Amino acid sequence: MVNGNDSRKNALLCPGCRKLVSADERKCPYCGLGTPGARWKNGFLAKGFSSADRLINTIIVVNAAMYLLSLLISGRGMNLSANPMSVLAPDSQSLLLLGATGAIPIDRFHHWWTLVSASYLHGGILHLAFNMLALRQISPLVIGEYGTHRMIVIYTLSGVAGFMVSYLAGVSFTIGASAAVCGLIGASLYYGKSRGGTYGHAIYRQVGGWALGIVLFGVIIPGINNWAHGGGMAAGILMGRLMGYQDRKKENMRHRLLGSLCLAGTAAVLLWAMFSGLFLRL
Repeated sequence: MVNGNDSRKNALLCPGCRKLVSADERKCPYCGLGTPGARWKNGFLAKGFSSADRLINTIIVVNAAMYLLSLLISGRGMNLSANPMSVLAPDSQSLLLLGATGAIPIDRFHHWWTLVSASYLHGGILHLAFNMLALRQISPLVIGEYGTHRMIVIYTLSGVAGFMVSYLAGVSFTIGASAAVCGLIGASLYYGKSRGGTYGHAIYRQVGGWALGIVLFGVIIPGINNWAHGGGMAAGILMGRLMGYQDRKKENMRHRLLGSLCLAGTAAVLLWAMFSGLFLRL
């Protein structure tokens, strides 16, 4: 006979559906995941995505850390111009060392990994602030409707796709989280249009207004990488369609694996960028 204390000790949250199950279950009675109590399913794949706020804050902190590092490497070369868009701008050399992307880094140095790292670099304090405010605003919606694992997949791969489109269009040097953020906007547009109803139409109209604002901003303000924005948004729409959202398909182990691979790949690229940047500069 098993007492209540033993039952509680053997209970855990299923990695597939996050519902309370016994660690001894051969299959989750809610989502059908096999052996939900397996250690590997509750280790690297299960942690780091459980809290939406933790995930968003981590992305923001990493962006801020990479920006501060770019200023540190720039040293006296950083731009202290009175132009608000250029205040505290790191120099191009430091951004190149830390993983800026485009035709120059890819064609001249064969740095394809910069398609990932460029999403975590920014050209000034306002550039960083605008992108992180946009991330903070749109990401809770995406996490709520797609889940944390699919959100990080959309964010990571939209950034890569946006910068790939930018590279193919011949943009020589580019950085910023806006391509990845546009991917979240694209996924939200797909969700609103696909779901329909009062709620879906409201989401579609609101996010559509953001998308229109980004297009107008890119037309009016010189130097905006519209190719990356458009590529990221299109990638977000496509991934939203391919992976589905919570109302149609709950997050499963495939989504968890993809999210973990994106997270691990991004961490590896950024660690390499920081190491190589500091080594070559200092």
